[in-house]
Amino acid sequence: MRRGLALMPASMTLSDWLISLEGTEHGHTVALILALLAAFLHAVFGALQKGRHDPWLSRGAIDASYGLMAMPVALFVVPWPEPHMWPVFAGAFIIHLGYKLLQAFAYTKGAYTVVYPVVRGTGPLFAVFGAYLIFGETFNMLQWLGVLILLSGIFGLAAYNYFYLVTDRATLVPALCLAFATGLFVALYTTYDAYGIRATADPFTFLAWFFFIDSIAIPPIVYMHYKRMQNPPSLPPLALRGFIGGLIAFASFGSIMLATRLDKVGEAAILRETSTVFAALIGWLVLKETVGPRRIALMALIALGAVIVEFAG
Repeated sequence: MRRGLALMPASMTLSDWLISLEGTEHGHTVALILALLAAFLHAVFGALQKGRHDPWLSRGAIDASYGLMAMPVALFVVPWPEPHMWPVFAGAFIIHLGYKLLQAFAYTKGAYTVVYPVVRGTGPLFAVFGAYLIFGETFNMLQWLGVLILLSGIFGLAAYNYFYLVTDRATLVPALCLAFATGLFVALYTTYDAYGIRATADPFTFLAWFFFIDSIAIPPIVYMHYKRMQNPPSLPPLALRGFIGGLIAFASFGSIMLATRLDKVGEAAILRETSTVFAALIGWLVLKETVGPRRIALMALIALGAVIVEFAG
């Protein structure tokens, strides 16, 4: 039976404490909590990008915000990256740029509750294989059953949306194709970033510099898009959305990356996909999208699959 969490000694830094938990039972528990926290926050992040503002504007405002917040931390607080980390950051920059462009295109074509399940269902399946190839991680048969149950719920949501969605029907097929491609990039960045955060001595060095470098590309693109708009929205509400989204991005991405450093990458990737449940609830309660009993049943399958993966390990 797994014991409770070990408290951080007063003499240790947060980085040293987290590193001391790697590969331990306490580390597994912390990774579980972090992965579930990342799931909820990622659903909130997706809703922010799909909400009242143009998805491109939301993405640009969020990136600009977390870049400005990360810059002083990267330059003056955390240890500087080791020389071998600069090529790692360059690779992460390219992968995340592709992911963000595909996701923004997908959200402009389809409803949030259509795009999000496909993205999150495709990602973990390939991330599990990536974790096997790169980190040598394996699942037992019961865990694979959990993966299949979880994915059946996620893709069941996508199928339900495909057949019963009323809005955005004309662009549904392109939206699904873009969502699938985005999911492949989710798997790629999950595996690659797990390698990156393990390649540096201090995990917070990776996180601070990742956010700083990652924020460079999208804001200039979005600024040109904003200048071309005939009726651009007011900037203060957009800036507020960007600030809130930036904070959520820190917490969500930071949580899942720390989880992959503390414990298995594949398990963390699967647990994060409970975000689909949170996303459906947000779509229903906040974005006023329809959620019926069939969707509730499919969300229950997702949660059940995640529980099996976690407790069968």
